[in-house]
Amino acid sequence: MSNRFRRAVGGQYVVIGAVIVSTFFIGFGGGVIFPILPNLGAVLGISPFLVGIILSANRFSRLFANAPAGSLVDRVGTRKPFVIGMFVQGFATFGYVFAMLAPIPEAWFLAARLLWGVGSALVFATAYTIAADVSDGGSRAANMGLIRGGVLFGFPTGVVMGGIVSELFGTVVAFVVATVFAFFASVVAHVTVPETHVEGGVDKSVKPWDINTSLPALTVGMVNFSVLFVYIGALFATLVVFLDQNQLSVFGFDAQGSSGIFMGITVIAAGVSMYFGGYVSDRKQSRVPILLCFLGATSLGFVLLTAADSIPTLVVACLFVGIGQGGTSGPLMALLGDLVPDGEMGRAVGTNNVFGDIGGGFGPIVTLPLVDSIGFWPIYLSCAALPLFAAIILLGGVRRETGRFLPSVEP
Repeated sequence: MSNRFRRAVGGQYVVIGAVIVSTFFIGFGGGVIFPILPNLGAVLGISPFLVGIILSANRFSRLFANAPAGSLVDRVGTRKPFVIGMFVQGFATFGYVFAMLAPIPEAWFLAARLLWGVGSALVFATAYTIAADVSDGGSRAANMGLIRGGVLFGFPTGVVMGGIVSELFGTVVAFVVATVFAFFASVVAHVTVPETHVEGGVDKSVKPWDINTSLPALTVGMVNFSVLFVYIGALFATLVVFLDQNQLSVFGFDAQGSSGIFMGITVIAAGVSMYFGGYVSDRKQSRVPILLCFLGATSLGFVLLTAADSIPTLVVACLFVGIGQGGTSGPLMALLGDLVPDGEMGRAVGTNNVFGDIGGGFGPIVTLPLVDSIGFWPIYLSCAALPLFAAIILLGGVRRETGRFLPSVEP
């Protein structure tokens, strides 16, 4: 933990709390729009492939912005990139409102998603680095889980509201609500989040093109790729179509409104397991066993999805997927912090985010057209295999880096 934060009034919990509040409200704003975007094909009359491109555009722009964002954090610190990234996401969210009122709306949606990706690259690179800066081995995973949970607990609230508001008051009103919360989050970040990473000015030795390609960063990144491919790229991208084709709904809502509720279920489960997984891994001798358990839960969730034919069975499947994805996040990022030097954490997070965005970005492009041509169960069964493959990569990478399959958590 940074000496500065040992001396700081309030310590790590004040800093973590400030980031949680900021990311909660930006997550809320992002959640409002998510039930609407997969249904753009019906709203705008465009092809599933183009819908997949729009859904993934933020991840492709973030793919190119992640590594420079991580280098920027190691060079100038965390506060400025974090605050700027939040405001960029606010303006991108306003772009959805403009897109609904402008000619060629699909082009404006694409531009807004690209801009959102740049802003989120800055936010994610800084948020996890802040958690690593103010933590030690006994609190790192729990703090990583809390930071990620800030986005996730805001996200399901926004997802549910987005589905309901869009159905009751229309898509434009839902996008306006998202914009208000995104800018509120930006103001909160500007007022509350301090500098944690660079003491005494800019570190000119770190270049914008510096990328961390160490074995820990690559190993964690490949696991992150697998988890986000199946979770965001497959489940979230196909859920509204799955509900529509299987004629499943809750509380009288159509597929769009119901998908928001099911997404909310997975994300709430992820948020709870995220903190629990981090808390347990901080107190066990190794982070690897709990990571393997949660990867297994993700795989089981997709196996259950192949047989989900009713609301109860779909709820159980979504809970397993959410629990597995969330429980992986905190310990995985903490493992990265354990194995990477403090001064390289920004770049390592950037590398990890690159892999995650490849997974989440290519997921909708791959799964939406395949679901349309070969159906759901082959896709979901393939997604069940991917976390198991990630577990093998995790064990191999950790063994090669540390000489042990179950390295201990350093205090």
